[in-house]
Amino acid sequence: MVARSASGAVTGTASAAGSRTAAETAARPASASGSDTDGRTYVGGGGASGAVRGDVRGGTRSASASGTDPVSVTRSRTGAPADADAGTGTASASGTDPAPGAAPASGARGRFVAYARLAKFEFVLDYYLSMLVLWTALAGSARFAPDTLTTLLLFLLGEIGVISAVMALDDVNGIRDGSDRANYLGTGGTPLRPLERKPLLTGALSVPQATRFGYLSLLWGTVLWTASAVTAPERPMWALVVTGLVLFAGFQYSWGLKLSYRGLGEVLIMGCPLVIVVAPYGFVTGQLPAIVLVQAVLFGLWQILVSCYSNTKDISGDAAVGRSTVAVHASARGNLIFIGALSAADLLLTVGASAVGWAPWWFFAALLPEMALRLRQFTSFGRNGDALLARRRGVVAFRTGVAGIVLANLIHFAS
Repeated sequence: MVARSASGAVTGTASAAGSRTAAETAARPASASGSDTDGRTYVGGGGASGAVRGDVRGGTRSASASGTDPVSVTRSRTGAPADADAGTGTASASGTDPAPGAAPASGARGRFVAYARLAKFEFVLDYYLSMLVLWTALAGSARFAPDTLTTLLLFLLGEIGVISAVMALDDVNGIRDGSDRANYLGTGGTPLRPLERKPLLTGALSVPQATRFGYLSLLWGTVLWTASAVTAPERPMWALVVTGLVLFAGFQYSWGLKLSYRGLGEVLIMGCPLVIVVAPYGFVTGQLPAIVLVQAVLFGLWQILVSCYSNTKDISGDAAVGRSTVAVHASARGNLIFIGALSAADLLLTVGASAVGWAPWWFFAALLPEMALRLRQFTSFGRNGDALLARRRGVVAFRTGVAGIVLANLIHFAS
């Protein structure tokens, strides 16, 4: 994830025997002393938290390790991007320029694949599982009612548009401020992660193409969510309000208001998945029972328990461009405590819902595999500090949890 500072721009500087840009420093390869591939050094070599040594205070973040020079990232308020040429404001090779050897997508299939990657379709498929969660939470007789299926189909199609807009505009912002290049390319253009995920970096798409796609996707989502609400059998005010909030705020994660620069990134990452469970359920039933709310909160928690590890991996790049995440601002220990608190909330809500009667007494049993995977995710991260491994395990835990919820719903709402 990438963003700018409150002024809309940042400048990266590095102090060492020879100067480096912040993007180059963030992308330096791992060293024998325990540095990760993006240049962040874990506390104690294998680090309990997997975060960098040092904090962001007053816009400066320092990282140190045996065999490496201190690095400071200083944000400017000049209005130039992090990779701008001093005095001219023009972007250097670390900004909007694609990676070396880049080529635009050709042919209908090539362009389709490029736009699908821009929308992060392979990664955001998990968001669309929200529809399966809420559909199985409906009473058996209501699941196949024509108005139910129409409302949910329109909402799902609109959801695809809204999420595609968020992802596309986030990538446009990331290529403009240079943070995607910092997080994905090392010195000399060496890939640190699979570049096909970033069609703006590979040159498959241009910035104007991606921007246009983002706005058209947002328009698509707006029209279809409106149609879903109009055709819905129920239109409770709370469902209309939360849908409108997601429509307004979601794409402004790193665009427009740039809410993730203002410390609201984690709120959006958890809140938007929660809403795409409860809102369409409200449009169909007009109600919000405790069990559905519990499942929606878990759905959102499980998403943030993937993203918080991504944010930990991207500390250097995010700090350089002013994105305000917990991982950027907290100490290594503080970030670990934050992730631990989210993991504990997952387990406590699952067990607590069964204990207090918000869900069937056996509900927690259906989620035992998810809880085991969650414990493994957090404890192994605490030992080895591997944020990307923890992220992958979070995806597995998420999908396992959704399967458990669906199974519980099919049993509980069978009648």
